[in-house]
Amino acid sequence: MPIVYICIGVALLLLLMVVFKLNAFISLVIVSLLVGVMEGMGPTEAMESITTGLGSTLGHLVLVICFGGMLGKLMADFGGAQRIATTLINSFGKKRVQLAAVLTAGIVGIALFFETGVVVLIPLVFTIAAQAGVPILYIGMPVISALITMHGFVPPHPGPTAVAAVYDANIGRTLLYGVLIAIPAIYLSGPLYVKTFKKADLEVQIPKGLFTPKHFKESELPSFGISVFTALIPVILIAFQAIVEIAMPNSSLLPVAQFLGDPGFALLVAVIVAIFTFGLNRGRKMPEIMNSISESVSSIAMILLVIAGGGAFKQVLIDTHVDQYVANLMEGSTMSPLILAWLIAAILRVVLGSATVAGLTAAGIAAPLVGAAHVSPELMVLATGAGSMTFSHVNDAGFWIYKEYFNLSIGKTIRTWSVMVTIASLVGLAGVLIINFFIS
Repeated sequence: MPIVYICIGVALLLLLMVVFKLNAFISLVIVSLLVGVMEGMGPTEAMESITTGLGSTLGHLVLVICFGGMLGKLMADFGGAQRIATTLINSFGKKRVQLAAVLTAGIVGIALFFETGVVVLIPLVFTIAAQAGVPILYIGMPVISALITMHGFVPPHPGPTAVAAVYDANIGRTLLYGVLIAIPAIYLSGPLYVKTFKKADLEVQIPKGLFTPKHFKESELPSFGISVFTALIPVILIAFQAIVEIAMPNSSLLPVAQFLGDPGFALLVAVIVAIFTFGLNRGRKMPEIMNSISESVSSIAMILLVIAGGGAFKQVLIDTHVDQYVANLMEGSTMSPLILAWLIAAILRVVLGSATVAGLTAAGIAAPLVGAAHVSPELMVLATGAGSMTFSHVNDAGFWIYKEYFNLSIGKTIRTWSVMVTIASLVGLAGVLIINFFIS
């Protein structure tokens, strides 16, 4: 019955949003309450779970999304995004501009969490698409594919890093295998999958106020070096933290690195630097710069609420212990440990929405099989990570981040985002099995 109640909740959510056109945030709160009650919670307990989900999701993301939105708006309003886009187009040519964007996202995605990478790169996606004269999703889908794939496969991202600890896997070897698997996963789920769409299907309307295309004269643009440096400040700081954690875990430098590499703080530093590099140093007045920042925050208010609503739905599912129900169903299976870890994580991902919870729960179930079956713990990490990426939908905050930033309908989000991450998941599993064939 727990699975049936979740299916009823998802169907009701689609009914409210698609048929009755009810606001996504209101719909998510209503469905979260009803599913919680159906799963056995009291109404008060369900509301407490919703409140916890709202708070924990916003607590994790509000600084990242707000500061990321400010940085993106400053880049767009004062020419930084145009300079980067123009240089990439001139260097790679319009025919290979998608490749340039994917390479950028892949490199950025090694260090940045998925949510941080999205808010940093979204203005660049919009600008590159406008400058190259191509549909936004032609650039956006491969960029998002690169970010989410690196997030799911490659340490030091929280999911694979936490799962690696459960399996007692070597972080360096996990990172190496993860990058090898991520490359074909990104290509097949991003650039190749995009080719299956008609050009009209890749056109979207940018959310009002989030990005306003401007064309600057050459003399008005900041330099390419300054633009890239300012945009990459969060990447540099977070990468520094990752390097210290991996190479010097017992160093006295670690607390400093963890502070500097906190995504919220790293983006705050980038915003402060951007105020100077894109604004004051280019002759802009402070009121004009602050007006741009104010506009950026007002444009993402509803995005924050919708993402928080997705977090509330996820929290209700976690608090009703649906993960334990699924885990009990899978115990005692004689399937290959790699496939079993992927399958458990995939089912939990679809049911719960949280990739981290799905991965850690699957790892807890499958961990005893590592020694018994003599399978690579690093490949178990990646199989679990691949499973935890499968078919993200309405109970996942990532689904709503993608939907709201690209201003898509539920159906189009499922057709693009949900299918895209599932392709990356399946390619990841295939890559794990191929590597296992050669090293076993």
